[in-house]
Amino acid sequence: MDSQVDITEDDLRFEEEVHREPYKIKGWQRYIDYKQESKSNGRPITILFERALTRLPGSYNLWHQYLSHRLSQLRTLNAAHSIEEYRRVTLCFERALLHLHKMPRIWLMYTDHLSQMADVTMARRGFDRALRALPVTQHRLVWPRYLRFARRVGGIVTERVYSRYLLMWPEKSEELIDWCITQGRWAEAARRLVAEIDAGRGGSAWRRLAQIMRAQPGAVAGLRVEAILRDGIGRGMGELWPALAAHFVARGLMEQARDVYEEAVGKVGSVKDFAMVFDAYAAFEETGVTAALEAEAERVAAGGTANELMMDLRLLRLERLMDRRPFLANDVVLRQNPNSVAAWLKRVSLWQEKSADARIIATFEEALKRVVPDKACDGKVSELWLAYAAYFGESGRLDEYRSVMDRAVAAPLGSKEELADLYVSYAESEIARGSVETARRVLTLGTAHAAKSLRVWALLIDLEEAAGSVVATRAAYDRVVELRIATPQTIVDYAQFLEDHQFFEDSFRVFERGITAFGYPVAIDLWNVYLARFVKRYGGEKLERTRDLFEQALAGCPPAYAQSLYLAYGRLEEEYGLARRALRVYERAALDVAKGKKLEMYRYYVAKTAELLGLPATRPVYERGIEELGDVDAVELVLEYAGTECRLGEIDRARALYQYAAQLGGERLWPVWHEFEVQHGNEDTFKEMLRIKRSAATKFGSDAKALAKVEVEKQAQRVAVSSSVVDDSAALEPANPDALDIDDDDL
Repeated sequence: MDSQVDITEDDLRFEEEVHREPYKIKGWQRYIDYKQESKSNGRPITILFERALTRLPGSYNLWHQYLSHRLSQLRTLNAAHSIEEYRRVTLCFERALLHLHKMPRIWLMYTDHLSQMADVTMARRGFDRALRALPVTQHRLVWPRYLRFARRVGGIVTERVYSRYLLMWPEKSEELIDWCITQGRWAEAARRLVAEIDAGRGGSAWRRLAQIMRAQPGAVAGLRVEAILRDGIGRGMGELWPALAAHFVARGLMEQARDVYEEAVGKVGSVKDFAMVFDAYAAFEETGVTAALEAEAERVAAGGTANELMMDLRLLRLERLMDRRPFLANDVVLRQNPNSVAAWLKRVSLWQEKSADARIIATFEEALKRVVPDKACDGKVSELWLAYAAYFGESGRLDEYRSVMDRAVAAPLGSKEELADLYVSYAESEIARGSVETARRVLTLGTAHAAKSLRVWALLIDLEEAAGSVVATRAAYDRVVELRIATPQTIVDYAQFLEDHQFFEDSFRVFERGITAFGYPVAIDLWNVYLARFVKRYGGEKLERTRDLFEQALAGCPPAYAQSLYLAYGRLEEEYGLARRALRVYERAALDVAKGKKLEMYRYYVAKTAELLGLPATRPVYERGIEELGDVDAVELVLEYAGTECRLGEIDRARALYQYAAQLGGERLWPVWHEFEVQHGNEDTFKEMLRIKRSAATKFGSDAKALAKVEVEKQAQRVAVSSSVVDDSAALEPANPDALDIDDDDL
């Protein structure tokens, strides 16, 4: 072969290297790369590969490059016309596989090459040899190509290849089934689907088999269709019912198909499946009616007599089916959950639309038997009883109504609240009919059976107040209090009832019982009502007793709720007692109320002191408040104190108060003090105010931001002083004739 190679001067250096070291791949590789880069024609490169492989027959890299080179030469050739060229490449692959039969990449290249040729048998055998030569773990590389080749060939080849494939991966059977369906091989697809079902890998197999049965009924001949579909139906696949019916339709067994539909609408377990089955059933009946009409028309056209009775029967059957739809749908819901109260009430309403009295009663009775009280959903069992009784009550059948209600209150229910609902509804209906004694009897039983239900007791109390005696009403109220189910409103209502009947002392004792029972914070509302009514009743007649009641109320009252009691106590002393006693009450209030209400209380205390004793008497109050309050609230009180001193003409005392407030901080002080100095001050006092302000700014805002704010205020003060004190000195003269011209340089 070497003699056939045209060696150029550039090839000599490579020839010398491969002759010197013929069994080293690097020299051959450099020689091959040089030839490929020089874009030599295919023959020299082929001869070079052959020379290299003669020396190194086991080199994977060389064989892979060589085979790729030979395959590239076939790209422009037609396999059918260039049989000899393809055969030569095939022989190259066979030579390579003698040495590299464990290399999957070579086998993949070989099978791809065989797949391009027209010899199907050779290609199939090539794939089989690859699977035998390679370990099982590498078969996953071969099978996708093998299956693609088999699908392209089709026919028996595809089936047999897939059969072998499924021996390894049986879970992949859907691929073969899909291929069968696309190829129209319905019988084989059906057979495979049945095998999947028998192997326990049903899944979607039932649904696909049902589709085939509908599209190609003849494809399932010989299969156990009914048994297979009923197996799927038994596993909860309701969509198979129409397929089973269609199977009988295809065989011409219409009555059996109708029986299947009737069975289906009575057994499906979901609303979705019911809608599908019913639509198929309706379409089946409509098709039958249409076919019958066409047959009758043909008979009449041929001179025969129309069978009107048969047509009427078919139309009647379709009409009745449509009428049954809401009942059948309701059956599905009840099969899903027989404890659904809403579903049972819906069924009753359906029968009411048809005015079927016996059916309505039977439905109520069945519902009350089947609904388990503790498991009732979408409503309560008591709602069923009330609806049942209301059905009789609305039609004026009072004996039946009372019989149902008597059964209801004796029946097991989900909770005591349901029992209370029944008793209250029972009594209210009797009251509405004017049967007061019957209502009283019902409520009396209700208070015994549902003793803790305030609703029952409240209705009994209302009934006794309206149509009973005072004694009976008081007994009912007392029992509610004893049972500890009374609310604050119950206490107030009971006291009001006693007051309306002139039992004043008894009404006061009711308040005391309620206060003891509830405690604070509820007791504060009861105390407010109690004390207001006591004062209204006795005024100043029993002043000491009234004071004792206020002291009792305040003794255990939390500070957060004490303010209203102190204010009422103070008003009592103002109206019926002594002014100084009232002020002592307000003083206690200012000390005892919650922290957030102290400023408000001190203001009230000051106002009352000024009203009762005059402005000068407020000074001790202000001073006590300033000591007690926090800095922020104290500043507010100091400003009001200073305003009072101004009204009394004590300017120096007011200025001293402003100076004291400056020690507490806060921004509210400075505008007020500035206005005060403009009205009442002079140059020295104004400078002193500004000095104190700078000192306070340093004390309360030492950081850079606060100091910057002080500087801004100083600039604003310069403008304010120059404009209000100097420029407007004439306008200020009436208020302060001694106002001076203050220069910033003097500060």
